[in-house]
Amino acid sequence: MSFIGTLALILLVTLIVSQLFSRVGIPDVIGQILVGVVAGPAMLGWLQQSEMIEQFQEIGVIVLMFIAGLESDLSLLKKYLKPALMVALGGMLLPILVMGVAAYGFGIPVFEAFFIGVVFSATSVSISVAVLREYRKMDTKEGATILGAAVADDIGGVMLLSIMISMMNSQGSHVSGHGSTNLGLVLLLQVAFFGGSYLLIRWLAPYLMHLSSKMLPIAANSVMAMVICLGMAAAAESVSLSGAVGAFFAGIAIANTHKKETVNRSFIPIGYAMFIPIFFVNVGLSMRLDHFWDSIVFILVMTVLACLTKLLGSGGGAKMMGFPLDSSYVIGSGMIARGEMALITAQIGYEAHLLSESYYSDIITVIVLATILAPFILKHAIKRMKTA
Repeated sequence: MSFIGTLALILLVTLIVSQLFSRVGIPDVIGQILVGVVAGPAMLGWLQQSEMIEQFQEIGVIVLMFIAGLESDLSLLKKYLKPALMVALGGMLLPILVMGVAAYGFGIPVFEAFFIGVVFSATSVSISVAVLREYRKMDTKEGATILGAAVADDIGGVMLLSIMISMMNSQGSHVSGHGSTNLGLVLLLQVAFFGGSYLLIRWLAPYLMHLSSKMLPIAANSVMAMVICLGMAAAAESVSLSGAVGAFFAGIAIANTHKKETVNRSFIPIGYAMFIPIFFVNVGLSMRLDHFWDSIVFILVMTVLACLTKLLGSGGGAKMMGFPLDSSYVIGSGMIARGEMALITAQIGYEAHLLSESYYSDIITVIVLATILAPFILKHAIKRMKTA
């Protein structure tokens, strides 16, 4: 089947499955991920990851995070910056410590075990954003804290990955494509990126959107917004951050202009009609069951720890910053999903020989399982907060 036919089939199946899941009160992103698991290499083998699917899912993450930024309240993000940093810190340290020790307990060498802890310190907020949007919790103190913490998490994860690759290089290991890693330069470029983001939010985006309002082409405002979104995503990737971070700041920048509602109305159909479902299906396609039963104890223990360490680490950080217990539960559960961030970190680590082939497939399985469980836990937390 051609890629166009495959795309049409994926969208039709995800639409039907999302409808069924929504009717029984299960977040529709779960259905989309399970489409990838069932139709992909893990079970039926009808669908395979391809370069085109990878490109579409990458745009899906970028558009989803752009919408998250667009719907965020900048004053709330500023107000909850300190709690977000504490949530990020707790959500990084506990997985590194606990999951690193657990991996070592399964006989994995100490350096590799530490790297596994680093992999699970990552957060894929795009999964949580989909659930928060579904339950209209984006524009709340919990939503703002989760978004802020996820950005800090991403920066911390990049720093840890850079340090570990630098350590491998200093030990004389040749790492293809990563030999020129310079942590100081990376940090300097990231500081410049955040400085540029401030300029974009404060001055550049309002000017560009005002300029687009005077242009004649149809949807000039939306085209300009897309240019800003993709440009910021590319800029973030060029300084070793996730493109999702750049897209998020682009969304905040557009939200600071008079064209916020116009752009939001056009981006939601663009994202949810095609790119965002492909992203969630691709998460399911990443799952493999080749050695599942041989490693069942390792996979189950690590999946439980993957959920608990974020829930307790990030949720504990929120509690320490004065959030009530129900809010802390929402924030902790909102940080559980690992998704594309952990998958990318694991892939880079595998290529850099930080993660051996014998455990790579198991770690990917744990990442996908934790990502599937995360929306269920977040939904439970939101419902509990509503009834409290």
